[in-house]
Formats: sequence, structure tokens, C-alpha cells
Amino acid sequence: MYTFDSRIRYSECDSQARLTLAALMNYFQDGSTFQSEALGVGGDYLKDNNLVWVLSSWQIVVSRYPKLCEEVEIGTFPYGFKGCFGFRNFFMRTKEGEILAQANSLWTLLNLKEQTMAYPTDKMKQVYVLDQRLPMEYADRKIAVPGGGVREEPVLVKKHHLDTNNHVNNVQFVDMAMDSLPPDFVIGQIRAEYKMQAHLGDELIPYVVRDAERCIVSLQSPEGKPYAVVEFAG
Repeated sequence: MYTFDSRIRYSECDSQARLTLAALMNYFQDGSTFQSEALGVGGDYLKDNNLVWVLSSWQIVVSRYPKLCEEVEIGTFPYGFKGCFGFRNFFMRTKEGEILAQANSLWTLLNLKEQTMAYPTDKMKQVYVLDQRLPMEYADRKIAVPGGGVREEPVLVKKHHLDTNNHVNNVQFVDMAMDSLPPDFVIGQIRAEYKMQAHLGDELIPYVVRDAERCIVSLQSPEGKPYAVVEFAG
């Protein structure tokens, strides 16, 4: 398990001085990056081996959004490998041990040179010590998109949406989808399924389905192919 401490910053808060969902996701993403770098299988190692981990799905359950200046601990660990896939948990908790949020994620290892899926290397399997998965209620990673939705204004991919892999970062997809939420919607859980990479200049059209308990946003190409599907539940 890898953990690090932080303090909720003003730049990470919403209008109610609470941590935003995007900032929470960035904490989780940073945690997995920090662990990989500490174990010697981070960015340089992946680049040297023509490999990249691509996030396939998220499930994040939020019990409480911490407030400005609150001290928190972020933790993460892998709990399994299956073929070309890696499974990883995350959590954020207070210094007193209160669980603020926990998450499950599925990652796919890709060979950039061959443009194919790849198996974890012997070094990865050696240094990533597997832990018992968190005792949370695990949801299906596949998200069904009902009919009867509406199409909203397209979003053009710009430079600030991109990460080091030169495609839209997983958090940016969720941030785009959040613009389709009602203003008073409090997110208790999100599921995100990533289907296709988006690059600079691509146009993403939100297809939105809302009901009393949830909002599903499918970010699609002009031809209707989904880049990412995000489900928000209260």
C-alpha cells in the first residue's frame, strides 16, 4: 500500500469550500503515479519499454467531501492482475480514520510500439505487492446508456485537456460530463467507462439521460461513437 498526506487547498474547492470531485480524482491519480515512481516502474520505465497504463473504468463512492484546510490521507494499492489488466483500489480518509471516499479502478496495459495490449512485466509483478481489495460494494464496470436522451452543446478538445500521453485525461472527461448535471446535484457515486481516446481538436458531443436518481452522460463523436460514458448517482 502507498499513502501520502495532504491538506485541502483553496484551489481544490468548490463554491461551498469543499473538495471538488475532479480534485479528489486527481489525488487518486497522483497516488498511483507516486507509487509507480517510488517502485521504479513509473514514467521513464514505461517509456523505455514502450508501455502505457490506460484507465478503462472508475467507480468512486464519496461519503463526505472534505472541507478547506482539512488534513487528509490518500492511499492506493493494486489488488490483482488478470492478463493485460490491472485492478487498483484507492481511498481518502481523515487523520482520525474517517473514510471520506473509496474507489475501484481497472487499467489496461498497452504496447505503444505494437499498438496492442501487453502483459505486465516480471518487474511489475515483483514490485507491485498485491493487497486485499477494499470492502466496498463493487458495481459493474459496463454502463448501459438508455434511449430518450438529449444532445447538448459540443465540447472541443483543447491543450489543457491533454495529459502526458497527449490524449484527454480521464479526469477531464468526467469534468466535461459534470457540466450536464443539474446545479443542485450532489454526487455520491460516479462510474466512468472509457472507450476511445480523444485528441487535440476532437469534438465531443454530450448525450445526456437524466432521471430522479442519476444522470448518464455519453461523450460521443459526431458519428455517435462514445469516447467515455459517465454515470453520476446521488
